[in-house]
Amino acid sequence: MSNPDPTQIYLQEAQELLEQLETALLDLDHDLANGSLIDTAFRALHTIKGSGAMFGFDAVAAFTHHVEGAFDRMRNGTLAPTRNLVAVALAAKDHIRQLIASPGAADTAGGQAILEELERLTRGRPVEPEAGRPQQGWHVRFRLPRDAMAMGTNPLLLLEELRGLGSATVAARTGDVPPLAAIDPAACYLGWDVRLVTEQPRAAIEDVFIFVMDDMELSIEPLAAPQDARPQAPAAAAVPAGPAASSPQAQGQQPVAFQPANTVRVPTERLDELMDRVGELVIAQSRLKQIAADSADLAVKSVAEEVERLALELRDTTMSVRMMPIGHLFGRFRRLVHDLARDLGKHIEMVTEGEETELDKTVIERLADPMMHLLRNSIDHGLEDPAGRAAAGKPAHGTITLSARHVGAEVRVSIADDGRGLDKARIRARAEANGLVQPGAKLADAELYHLIFQPGFSTAEAVTNLSGRGVGMDVVKRTVDSLRGSIDIASAPGRGAEMVLRLPLTLAIIDGLLVRVGRGRYVIPLSAVEECVELSMEEDARSRGRSFLNIRGDLVPFLRLRELFNAREAPDRYQKVVIVSAGDLRVGLVVDQVIGDHQTVIKSLSKLHADVGIFSGATILGDGTVALILDIGNLVDHGQAQEARLKAAS
Repeated sequence: MSNPDPTQIYLQEAQELLEQLETALLDLDHDLANGSLIDTAFRALHTIKGSGAMFGFDAVAAFTHHVEGAFDRMRNGTLAPTRNLVAVALAAKDHIRQLIASPGAADTAGGQAILEELERLTRGRPVEPEAGRPQQGWHVRFRLPRDAMAMGTNPLLLLEELRGLGSATVAARTGDVPPLAAIDPAACYLGWDVRLVTEQPRAAIEDVFIFVMDDMELSIEPLAAPQDARPQAPAAAAVPAGPAASSPQAQGQQPVAFQPANTVRVPTERLDELMDRVGELVIAQSRLKQIAADSADLAVKSVAEEVERLALELRDTTMSVRMMPIGHLFGRFRRLVHDLARDLGKHIEMVTEGEETELDKTVIERLADPMMHLLRNSIDHGLEDPAGRAAAGKPAHGTITLSARHVGAEVRVSIADDGRGLDKARIRARAEANGLVQPGAKLADAELYHLIFQPGFSTAEAVTNLSGRGVGMDVVKRTVDSLRGSIDIASAPGRGAEMVLRLPLTLAIIDGLLVRVGRGRYVIPLSAVEECVELSMEEDARSRGRSFLNIRGDLVPFLRLRELFNAREAPDRYQKVVIVSAGDLRVGLVVDQVIGDHQTVIKSLSKLHADVGIFSGATILGDGTVALILDIGNLVDHGQAQEARLKAAS
């Protein structure tokens, strides 16, 4: 088994630290007096700098050092935080990301300009330091893990940082050093005793070890007596030797409690491979279930039931591993809203709800671009500037709300604003000008609103760097369709608009309803099924030419899948209608037989079939044959279009 690449570990850690830094800076922009946010930003910068130097990212360490210094002064109360400093820190964070991702392609001139602006801002009048800040003595004992130096940690740098906090006396503990013949040159056998007198708080000492504290032994205790606060040179011989004697517990001290990490980093490729294997297991279990159904052997049936139970539990467990809270996605957009509000001269507050709602990681990754387009559109077109909001009797600050919640087997993600809402008259005028709608045609609000997703459609008067080309919303629609989702739009003039993305929990395995049409078998996603009703031959004959069913007083259009799929066999005497829904729209699908529920492992269609809109994928049945998975959104649109044609002809 190969050892992990320390550089890759640093890159992953740095990515998380940069996200943490950006979140802290955006929060600090709204609460400049919040010391904990300053501490969080400082810790992130400190770790990026220290570990960057260890792993050879010298340019990162050198650049970050200057930014860290400014936050150290803020933390110590000698520099007043300002919004200008936060803005420069955000720009510095972007430059640090560039230095880490592409060291050779980094904008050196841009980085120098950031440092010059930082220097200009930090030369301003500092906060008066507190007079007579007391010094505190600390007894610091630490021992690094045996492989610390092999992983890039330099103990001398840690000791130098401790000396930088105040007056320090250092003694090495050599009790664990083996005989010369047994020494591993790459191993770290020493421990250290440090007596430190400093004005800095305990947290500053912990910051020195922030990158290695999870795996090391560390004890930080205040010196009990005032005379102990003076730096002394402890004799190395006075320190007991041996692992047991050198531990903090053996000295009667309480070590700093650092819990080991309770998570494991796993490459996404392994999760995808595991999901594929589980999918193959579900297919094999389906085949075993079919064999057991045809067998009279009770032992075979019992084993089949047990395998089915275990396979379903393994499926649920594996799918839960792939789930991520959508808050990770929401957090990415805070910077986007912050920057766009500044560029457009608008005051915008972003509110998030349901951040803990979990969604498949693949769905979250592919959802980033559509949500970015929707947010940009809402900020640019929906929210008014301060003058416009004042004229409309609204507060100067506009609000964008991102929310997510589970509804059945799907997740609904909402982007809502309190702006001017969608302009129906302008949308209709542009649609008629583009030939999408006939002049005077009757359209429901939902149909009219969905025209904004047509390729090239835009109501912007001029092309800007934010909008006007009519490509963003088209991307949104195509991406959501590819995720087997749908979009609902609601708008109230002068009160705002809301876009709701309805998405499946996962793209790998779904619960389906297996049906037969002619000789072919098809899968309908169970989350879209509302009910099944019977359609006799007499009712079928009466409905010819109008294709409507009366479902408890509601007229529901239905599609004869036999006609859609060109089935040549004679229909069953008593056909079934599966009522499915997408958003607020419903349609019936006429099938010959409802076979039952089916654990559906989704297989993508080939590129040759990418334009077949009524199917979203395929699955393998227990007997080895293939069943196509119906795209409910496309079929509902097809049924509604058929209803509109029938109404127009009547």
